Amino acid sequence: MKEDYIIRIKSRSEQFEHTQPVRVDEDDRIELMTYGSFVKKGDTYYITYKETETTGFAGCTTTIKIAADGSRVGLLRFGPANAQLIIERDRRSICHYETEVGSMTLGVTADEIECGLTEKGGTARFSYLLDADDPISIINRNTLEISVQKPN
Repeated sequence: MKEDYIIRIKSRSEQFEHTQPVRVDEDDRIELMTYGSFVKKGDTYYITYKETETTGFAGCTTTIKIAADGSRVGLLRFGPANAQLIIERDRRSICHYETEVGSMTLGVTADEIECGLTEKGGTARFSYLLDADDPISIINRNTLEISVQKPN
């Protein structure tokens, strides 16, 4: 992987009771600045970077695939904690997610997807809901803002 771009990621995770729109905990916020690769293939932007202890996924490599029209995001994480999330507008997907305590299948629904990327970089933002398809489960809303720039 050619790490020739600066990748900045701001992540916010909120938890809600499935049956009520009431937050359970405080927001969990993470900011990461790292080097990674950025390329456009067809109508899709690919952002690839190595995770760190800051995100809780040290040893993993993550690729975020964002459709230029903002219709779809793929979040693929490989390493000790694998994940394959497909986030699409107006659609709930079933995805595979691994944690330290085991694997699970989760529902993923897009909240918003904004793609302001060009071949030179830019920003993208997406928010999605994770649910365990259980009426008493907690829903996580995750928002990621990604900034990509070529160093001087």
